[in-house]
Amino acid sequence: MSKLISFVLLSFFATVGFASVTNDTLDYKNPKLPIEERVDDLLSRMTLEEKFWQMFMIPSGQATDLSKYKHGIFGFQVATKSKSGNSAEQLLDYSGGGTALQTVLAINEMQEYFVNKTRLGIPIIPFDEALHGLVRPGATKFPQAIALAATWNTNLMDDVAGAIAKEVKARGIRQILSPVINISRDVRWGRVEETYGEDPFLTSQMAVSFITQFEQSGIITTPKHFVANVGDGGRDSYPIHMNERLLEEIYFPAFKASFQKAKAWSVMTSYNSLDGRPATANDWLLNQKLKKEWGFDGFVISDAGATGGANVLHFTAKNYAESTEQAIEAGLDVIFQTSYDHYPLFFEAFEKGMIDEAAIDEAVRRVLRAKFKLGLFENPYVKTDNIADGSTSPAHRALARKAAEESIVLLKNKDQVLPLSKKLKSIAIIGEDADEARPGGYSGEANNPISILAGLKTKLVDGVEVNYIAGPGRTSHSYKTVPGNVLFQKDGRSAGLEAEYFNNITMSGAPALKRIDRRIDFGWTLFSPDEAKINYDYYSARWTGKLVAPESGDFEIGIEGDDGYRLYIDNELIIDNWRKQTFQTITETYSFEKGKAYYIKIEYYETVGNVRFKLIWNVGVENNWEAEIEEAVHAARNSDLAIVCVGIEEGEFNDRAYLSLPGHQEELINAVSEVGKPVVVLLVGGSAITMDKWMHNADAIVDVWYPGDEGGSAVANVLMGDYNPAGRLPITFPIHESQVPLYYNHKPTGRGDNYNNLTGKALFPFGYGMSYTEFEYSDLRLDKEVIAADENTKVRIKVTNKGNYDGDEVVQFYIRDLFASVARPVLELKGFQRIHLKKGETKEVVFEITPALLTMLNLEMERVVEPGDFRILIGAASNDIRLRGTLNVKE
Repeated sequence: MSKLISFVLLSFFATVGFASVTNDTLDYKNPKLPIEERVDDLLSRMTLEEKFWQMFMIPSGQATDLSKYKHGIFGFQVATKSKSGNSAEQLLDYSGGGTALQTVLAINEMQEYFVNKTRLGIPIIPFDEALHGLVRPGATKFPQAIALAATWNTNLMDDVAGAIAKEVKARGIRQILSPVINISRDVRWGRVEETYGEDPFLTSQMAVSFITQFEQSGIITTPKHFVANVGDGGRDSYPIHMNERLLEEIYFPAFKASFQKAKAWSVMTSYNSLDGRPATANDWLLNQKLKKEWGFDGFVISDAGATGGANVLHFTAKNYAESTEQAIEAGLDVIFQTSYDHYPLFFEAFEKGMIDEAAIDEAVRRVLRAKFKLGLFENPYVKTDNIADGSTSPAHRALARKAAEESIVLLKNKDQVLPLSKKLKSIAIIGEDADEARPGGYSGEANNPISILAGLKTKLVDGVEVNYIAGPGRTSHSYKTVPGNVLFQKDGRSAGLEAEYFNNITMSGAPALKRIDRRIDFGWTLFSPDEAKINYDYYSARWTGKLVAPESGDFEIGIEGDDGYRLYIDNELIIDNWRKQTFQTITETYSFEKGKAYYIKIEYYETVGNVRFKLIWNVGVENNWEAEIEEAVHAARNSDLAIVCVGIEEGEFNDRAYLSLPGHQEELINAVSEVGKPVVVLLVGGSAITMDKWMHNADAIVDVWYPGDEGGSAVANVLMGDYNPAGRLPITFPIHESQVPLYYNHKPTGRGDNYNNLTGKALFPFGYGMSYTEFEYSDLRLDKEVIAADENTKVRIKVTNKGNYDGDEVVQFYIRDLFASVARPVLELKGFQRIHLKKGETKEVVFEITPALLTMLNLEMERVVEPGDFRILIGAASNDIRLRGTLNVKE
């Protein structure tokens, strides 16, 4: 069949909703029967191979032949591009390329194969990421998830999620691997930006708003990562050791709300272990808690590659087959892998009969139930008449701008330097982040993003001079990895260094492995240089060959890595660090002559594993940060005001030991401030930043997060006073990283909170945010001051805008249990409302207090409302309580 005919037929199928039905007498083909009867019938007809493939999903790009999937598959992230030009051949592409129409046609083409050319005709579930906008070109990129949480506005979240869902469904994508609802109590974690912050109540409310819009639109959501994805030290996927009380009070609530209130139909496990068992193979977590106690009817998928993690990372299974057995019997339903070629590793447990058949059938049942629920058997193809909804629209762009405006948090505003004066004649705009328009993690390509620089240029009146200077940037590297194009074997012609690996630490005897390494830049973590031949935790290596200098001069050369190494050049020992101590960088100055070949030898040994190892030098490294700062200072000196845009580096598996601004951005702020002109600092990033070295030199500080496609316009509106900022922090900003983890809802201490050289207080606490106007709180009253444990009441207050600007206020409602059978948090968020007040206007704000808000886990882990007094606390932040009252729950 020609591609043209195929295109026409698929377009016809999509328009009329055509589905292939080979035998209408089969019960599972009968849409009039209940879903459970259809599932039972289909399951009874399936072979072991067909069951396995309904439990296998793949996310990453690979060219392949559809006939490999003759037994079906759970689903794909469908790609739209391939070198051959055949969209169906490039099944998966995590970059999500292609237009909305291309995506629709690719999905329809693949569905046609699975519906009409596999034995049972089971359709696939096309899936993708949509954390704050679909990860595909043409889709609207809203502010990052942490920024959406900073709006403290669930109605806005409803609208944002609804817009994203519309763009997702128009492309035929029926499952999103979002949202991230992990609780971010340690801001060193690199994925804080993907979350809704540190508080279980705020996270739950945001999650329910987000998920509900998708599930009601017929798109399965996959909240993740169950149950936590960050451990000691703020490190991604580190093991967690949490008792059930902590899980129930802090880490479970958002997941329970996602399943029980928002009806999320899927969930993704985390990479780490919980109390010694991998989360992906944790019977207590998946079978007992999630499925039995909570009544979860959907399906559980692993994070990508996590099923085998029990074998290669946690060492709780002997091999992949055993890890598969443990995971499926412990409640995992779908194995999420990165390649088709991995399937034999997991199918082995199926074909050898290692897995309880009932566990397999239960997993397949949950997947099939979801496919019937989505209506894929009746309507597997995507209609093309709604294709325009798959791309951004003026309405969605306007919503993205509104969301960005509402997310922006004003942290400091000395002498009301903001909003900017209309009398300014010139502004220096400094920093790479002013022009980059970074979208944040899990974003894909931004969609015609408006940078901060562009937004301000558009907003400023004619005649205002804008002096833009990029400055020194977020990174500053003194060294780089010695590139492969200067490293040769001993013959001086063949690329790479000759490598010998030994299964001892003395490089004695015959090497267990010989190979050519093109360059020395390795990160072996818990793995070895070669899993089949070399120990992961006890080995040595020697690299020999020639280094041809590309330049003449005295340069620094050395090793960045774990100790236990030596470097020789022309048989001279340059670096001798033959001991195990710590990871460090050691270099020495060496005089090189351009074009000359130098004999090089590197020796290394390892005794524990977890390796990072690089051969480095400063040849070709340009480090002109001082000159770049001086250029910025010159621009500020010749301007009325300076706006300095600074940012952080973060992301998945990119945790931060230091919370200060990276590179030389702190020196930049301080140098610009010495000019004597007003300085406004804009923070771009998704987590906390320490500011002790520069905060007092800035006149204003504004956190703009990753503000999305319309971020530049939103920032300009806030700075120019056309929008009054009212974002509030969903995380705590510490003074110093030594205070972390630091969060507002801790339990009382046995003695004190402080250190002998630092307070225990935050720099900016949870819920904090300033405004251009002032709000007064008054007249707190309870409808009933004494209630029974099963009664409701309401607390009422009045809020008045006493300032000179119209604006929003986020009214925050906290509770403290004054006396309980177990220790309770010093403060717990139980409600919030974002209200708009014109200057001089007063509004009444009402919060309903239900038994659910007063519930706690007693000593026996029973959910109860204990009698006694509860402090009712209303304020503008967790540390800014304006009104107080007492509610008594009678015996």
